[in-house]
Amino acid sequence: MLAVAVALVFIIEGMLPFISPNRWRNLLRVANEMDDRVIRYVGLGSMLFGVVFLYLVH
Repeated sequence: MLAVAVALVFIIEGMLPFISPNRWRNLLRVANEMDDRVIRYVGLGSMLFGVVFLYLVH
């Protein structure tokens, strides 16, 4: 089950660079200019959303 979840993450993460490499490059440029604190908050928000979503679906 974990392997399926990891595979889905790779598929979803690979969609943007495949569909629009220029937009993906710009996104990385913007992320590179962000403060570490902002990136941590985005990561925390993403993890919390994932936990809540997993709880709701399971």
